[in-house]
Order: sequence, then structure tokens, then C-alpha cells
Amino acid sequence: MIDRQLLRKDPEGLKKAIARKGIEAPIDDALRVDEEWRKLKTELDEANAESNRISKTIGQLMGQGKKDEAEQAKAQAKEFKDRIPALESKARELEEQLENYELEIPNPPHESVPDGMTPEENVDVRTWGEKPNFAEAPKPHWELCESLKLVDFDRGVKISGSGFILYTGWGARLQRALFNFMADHQTLTRGYKEVYPPYLVLRECLVGTGNLPKFEEDLYKTTDGLYLVPTAEVPVTNIYRDEILNGEDLTINLAAFTGCFRKEAGAAGKDTRGLLRIHEFDKVELVKFCKPEDSYKELEQLVVDAESVLQTLGLHYRIIELCAGDMGFKGTKAYDLEVWSPGVGRYLEISSCTNFEAFQARRANIRFRRAAGDKPEYVHILNGSGLACPRLFAAILETFQQPDGSVKIPEALQPYVKATELR
Repeated sequence: MIDRQLLRKDPEGLKKAIARKGIEAPIDDALRVDEEWRKLKTELDEANAESNRISKTIGQLMGQGKKDEAEQAKAQAKEFKDRIPALESKARELEEQLENYELEIPNPPHESVPDGMTPEENVDVRTWGEKPNFAEAPKPHWELCESLKLVDFDRGVKISGSGFILYTGWGARLQRALFNFMADHQTLTRGYKEVYPPYLVLRECLVGTGNLPKFEEDLYKTTDGLYLVPTAEVPVTNIYRDEILNGEDLTINLAAFTGCFRKEAGAAGKDTRGLLRIHEFDKVELVKFCKPEDSYKELEQLVVDAESVLQTLGLHYRIIELCAGDMGFKGTKAYDLEVWSPGVGRYLEISSCTNFEAFQARRANIRFRRAAGDKPEYVHILNGSGLACPRLFAAILETFQQPDGSVKIPEALQPYVKATELR
């Protein structure tokens, strides 16, 4: 949620910034309701004040023997008291309308974010490692999954429908090894504190992170009103919802493994083959809570923490900075990590590291005090995948495939898989 003072003081500047994202925002509607709400609030405050003033005179008039004037004052006080509930009801209605409009206004991009509307306009930041060379054309991961019996695609569909998969045998073990390795790496090596949150969350958690109300059609909802998490970002961010943190504790770095559930997987038939886009997948998520002045330094550190997994596994990747139009609704600045997939023949997004500044903190009411007695301020929140399992699984198979059809296991994973190769 944006700062309401920014909406009031510089609506044109806000419109111009949001236009860089190519997203329509109800700024004029919010301003109209805000003006109406403030006028009504003033009227309500004046009515309460006048009612209180008149009520105080009644006893004085009675004490002075001015019974008729006291009765008139009682009648006037009653008129005000009768008006006030209707004014309060209308004020609540307008404030709810205003908040609903505010929830639809995206986070404006940081001034350093490059202009552009499409992925082709994203900016290359750096690469690491080299693309592997093969004597013959490398196989895509779905062929390796089938030949090594790592994934049973048909039975996954039989169990749950299109967009779901069944890991089997060494594939199941490799999948488990990946999220165990990444959780250990981020907590034991990179210094994050591990949490293991629920997979089902309340609606207000998704409002807090900005997934609702805008993206409800992408979510799985239960019959009792809970939602399956689309990412651990949602429950982890809400750990501190409606709390005031101690500024001395910041920055707080949390890492969490969860399953992730997304209806939009495979939208419009894009990237639906193999493991590239599925409805349920595993992921380790990194979330940071920090002071405002530290958030862009922390964003760069977040990228380093996420890419360290790929470096440890020896996978070639690149980092790109997203242009304003490709960054989405919530972020102020974002980097994507894209791992090279030799069998597919292109880079695959495997992590997005984003600074939201105070956007989520306002929605979830997460604040901090720099010192005892100081006025609370909103924290800045960042998150990034550290990493998502399916595309990492695919990249490992494709990168380390051997001419005889086997796949070497990266050294860092071998203690988790309990093997040096898959065959």
C-alpha cells in the first residue's frame, strides 16, 4: 500500500511513476473518496464537539434556574446525537472505499529502475560460469526424467490433473535433497534464521503481501476461507503483522521451505512441458525486514545470497534487472536470476529478488521503533527465492547429463542424495 500522504501531496507524480509500470491505477477515484471522507470527518468532529459543548451547559443552566433554556439545550444536544451515528456510518463506508482503492494502487518503481514494458527491455547485470559443452545435442530434462524414471508425468496427471507431477525413486530423493540442501545453505552458511510456516493462511495475510485482492484468481482457496500459500513469502511476511519491532533487531533475515500452489501455472499454454511451470512445487524463500535506509543495500545482499546456491552447485546463470513494466504490481526494484538450461536451450527464471520498501509493511501494519519512546516507522520488506526446486531440478539434469544417459550429482548435493550419479 502506498503512503496516503504521497497520494494527497503529489498525485500527478504518483501517476507518472506508476505509468512506467503500464498499470492502470484508481488514483483519481481514491482522491475523490479521500476528499469526501475528510470533509465528512471534519463534520463529524464538529458535531461531536458541539454536542459535548451543549451537554456541558445543561447542568449549568439548570443550576441557574434557567429550566426552559436547559430544555432547549437538551433538544439541541439530542439533535446532534441523533445525527452522529449516521455520520459515523457514512465515514466508515467512505474509509472502506478509500482503502479498497488504495489496495488497487501499485507500488511505484524506484527512480533507478530502467524504463521498458517487456522482458526484452530488461537489463543484463552479470553472468557467472560458462555454458556447458556437449558432443551431441543435450537432452531436455523431461526425456532424462523418463529414461531415468525420476518423474512419472502421466501418473501425476492421473492423481491430481494437468500441471501436477509425481517424483519417483531417485527423482524423489533428488527433490528432497534440493530443498534440504538449500535450507541448510541459507541458514548454516548465509546466516538466515529458519522458520517452517503453515501452508494455509488467512485472507488478511494475502492482502498484507499484495496478492489480494488483485490476484485472487491465481490462488487455491479452501471451503472454510483459507488459502494455500503461493509462496512462503506470504506466511513469513505475516509473522510480524500488526507488531512493532525493536529497531536494534533489524535486519531480520528469515528462510523458509514450503510447498507453493498456483493456479496460473501454464497459462495460455506457455512453458507447460516437463517441470517448467506446474501448479504445485517446492521452494526455499528468503525474507528480510530492515530499516528504510538499508533496504537497497539489503537487496544487493539478497541477490548474492540467492545466487550463492547456483555457484555452489556449479550452474551457469545470469542476473537481469527488471524494467519498470516487467516488474509487476508490488515491487520497487527487482532482479531475476536465470539459470541456463542447455536441454531447453535458454535461460530459465529461478529466483526473483525484490525490494517492496514499505508497501507490504503498510498493508500488514509492520513497524519498528529506533529507540524506546520513538514514533513507530514502517519497516522495509524484501524477499527472493533461494531457490525454486523444479527449474533447479531441470537445470541440474540437463547441465550434468553424461553421454551414456546418466547424470552426475554436484558435489555439494552428494551427501544429501547419498549418490554421485543417477543412472
